[in-house]
Amino acid sequence: MTHLTYLEAAVVGLIQGVTELFPISSLGHNVLLPALIGGSWAADLNVAKPESPYLAYIVGLHVATAIALLIYFWRDWVRIVKGFFASLGQFARPADGTRRFQLQDANQKLAWLIIVATIPVGLVGLKFEHEFRVLFGKPIRAAIFLVINGLILLAGEIFRRKASKQADQEIARERELVAVGGAPRTGTARHASGHQAERAAEYSLAVESDQRLARQGYLSAFLIGAAQILALLAGISRDGVAMVAGMFTGLSREDAARFAFLLATPVILAAGVLKVPDLMGPLGNGIRGQVLVGSVLSGVGAYVSVRFLVKYFRTRTLTPFAIYCIVVGLGSVVYLGLVK
Repeated sequence: MTHLTYLEAAVVGLIQGVTELFPISSLGHNVLLPALIGGSWAADLNVAKPESPYLAYIVGLHVATAIALLIYFWRDWVRIVKGFFASLGQFARPADGTRRFQLQDANQKLAWLIIVATIPVGLVGLKFEHEFRVLFGKPIRAAIFLVINGLILLAGEIFRRKASKQADQEIARERELVAVGGAPRTGTARHASGHQAERAAEYSLAVESDQRLARQGYLSAFLIGAAQILALLAGISRDGVAMVAGMFTGLSREDAARFAFLLATPVILAAGVLKVPDLMGPLGNGIRGQVLVGSVLSGVGAYVSVRFLVKYFRTRTLTPFAIYCIVVGLGSVVYLGLVK
């Protein structure tokens, strides 16, 4: 992979960081863009090659994306990790002498929900990730799956369950009451100002969201996590299908998005860490500077994206992303199938 230029690395890194969190498929875009540009881009950046160094590169960028997510959600992850370790000691002994595992708070429950949701995609990814990406990482197939991704997002909005819509309405009513009453939110610093006040308010909303997420069952979490398996297909968005699955189980759009972002962190980090040794070996010879540039831009793009999307999904829908995927996917199918 000695022909990876700094421009290619920068563009791919930025696309990876931004589109990994947006529900429009990072892998799909990184497969399609080189093919649409053509020339040396198509030759240098071919993810479908067996033992593709480009595949190792874009998956390796996941480390930077995951670090950006950890930075943004660091206080949340501190709570969740503490909850996990605290839960390990929560065993109750009822009158019959048996031992029963009892979780004490929302942080403990959420930690186990994330673990349960990560199991299906983790197992399938470890076994079939490379085969899926090579088999389905061809540009025309990525374009088709991008259309399918758009249809999934659109269907998720059109056929939203009543419980999910009611959850949205309940959250809106609670916030209206808080706004009218002028009462401070839980955990909000009263004397904070500027950026600190904004971050305190964001954290308070995050705590409230986690308390709602902790009410869902383990089966719901498992189904949401299993939906991420579809993201092994280039063109299908991990966060997009996880959000649709979350709304199907009755989560509000905002909570479905938050759960999807929290689930993405360990999955993305694990995928990237597994590819780092490849980039440190022969596949990385001559391109480690480009890897650094791409990683920095990937991390910055992911951080800015998650800040935007957390606020966006409080009041807005998946529909614009659905339309984007359908239009770009169909356009790419026509261009790759008829023009090129």
